[in-house]
Amino acid sequence: MKKDFFNIKGCQIRFVLSILFSMTKPSGKPSNKNYWHTSLKILFSILFIWFFASFGCGILFKDSLDAYSIGGAPLGFWMAQQGSILCFVGLLLAYSFWMNRLDEQHGYEEEE
Repeated sequence: MKKDFFNIKGCQIRFVLSILFSMTKPSGKPSNKNYWHTSLKILFSILFIWFFASFGCGILFKDSLDAYSIGGAPLGFWMAQQGSILCFVGLLLAYSFWMNRLDEQHGYEEEE
């Protein structure tokens, strides 16, 4: 059973890496290159904030955050249980907003 779990996890990692490395820069107008560059900046910014909120606040800085409390629970525990989830939802909304704005700037907005 344990071996199957690691095989599934390895499959997921290979799938994500294949997607990341199969993406190529668009050719053509400088506007497309600017769009690609800006979308990657947005993506990596979101990933960094997500990593900091989930791994950093929940694991690395837990002891220093436990000096504060929210609703009677230590802040490090709260960030690991609830805060990282709320941060993730906020990041989804921010990503949607930023990408829609980027699409509009480059003429890729959705038709209604």
